[in-house]
Amino acid sequence: MAGVTYDTGALIAGNRNDRRMWALHVGFIAEKVIPVVPAPVLAEAWRGGSRQASLVRMLAGCDFEAMSPDQARRVGELAGRSRLDDVVDVTVVEGAVRRGDDVVVTSNESHIRQVVDAAGGRLQVEAV
Repeated sequence: MAGVTYDTGALIAGNRNDRRMWALHVGFIAEKVIPVVPAPVLAEAWRGGSRQASLVRMLAGCDFEAMSPDQARRVGELAGRSRLDDVVDVTVVEGAVRRGDDVVVTSNESHIRQVVDAAGGRLQVEAV
């Protein structure tokens, strides 16, 4: 497997100790596939405090991707092509396609598929 990107729903599921999410996460780590969390995803899920201890534990096994001005432009263009205003979902797909990832983990399967179609990418969408 080339790579995996987490959307906000994946982080929320991990924080809620969702068994499927944790099984996926542990499986990726076991395969030495480090999940990528785009900065806007972290911002959307992060609230801080002790109630996010499970999320902190999950994030310890992830890499993070900042958003450059060039990426922001690509995300904006892809948002226009996909006709989706959810910049976080578009950021997830743009990064996954650019990096050549195989999988996106999300709770918003329909939005992610809409953007994947607009991007012309081939991504497996794992719903949690």
